[in-house]
Amino acid sequence: MTSPQQKFADRQDAGRQLAGVLAKYARSDPLVLALPRGGVPVASEIAKALHAPLELVLVRKIRAPGHPEYGIGAVVDGSDPQLVYNEEAMRLVNPNAAYVEAETRHQLAEIERRREVYQGAQAPTPTEGRTVIVVDDGVATGGTVKVAVKALRKAGTGKIILAIPVAASDALEQLKSEADDVICLQTPEPFRAVGVHYSDFDQTSDEEVTRLLDEARSGTV
Repeated sequence: MTSPQQKFADRQDAGRQLAGVLAKYARSDPLVLALPRGGVPVASEIAKALHAPLELVLVRKIRAPGHPEYGIGAVVDGSDPQLVYNEEAMRLVNPNAAYVEAETRHQLAEIERRREVYQGAQAPTPTEGRTVIVVDDGVATGGTVKVAVKALRKAGTGKIILAIPVAASDALEQLKSEADDVICLQTPEPFRAVGVHYSDFDQTSDEEVTRLLDEARSGTV
């Protein structure tokens, strides 16, 4: 396990370190799913090491009417897109059904637009019955990752492995009850922010995401 004081050089370094721990899943024909954009360089290294396909898992917040910063749920893409509602938020806001349906359609359309930007016409691989490794570059609150894992569970995914280089300890504890296995290399105290634990944490561009996905599909590494 990486020392809490040791920073990752960059996302690729974090991915290579995770890949070493995840080697035990190489024989299970895993599908590696990255949360864009920062999770993609990490996931790319894992997919290379495990000789596994690399795709994205896209999550969009379903916004409360009149309060776009407040999420009442989320939609997660895939061969069978899943809706995950925050039951407490739904009770508090009590949006009408027509609004929820329209907002969900809007976010699904945005997911499709983003998927086309990143992956072109490639359809998402079904995850039913399959081992899936979900990857991000770090977890502060765990909200997005938790929604992604819940959606994959609803879609009938066989086994869900969560792989993250660094996480806040309280968020990690919540995620352990959602995934079948959680691999995390660092849980520093104090956590502060994901980027603090990398020497190079430059923003991942759309172009880099597209390039890494293209390389994974073509087998050029």
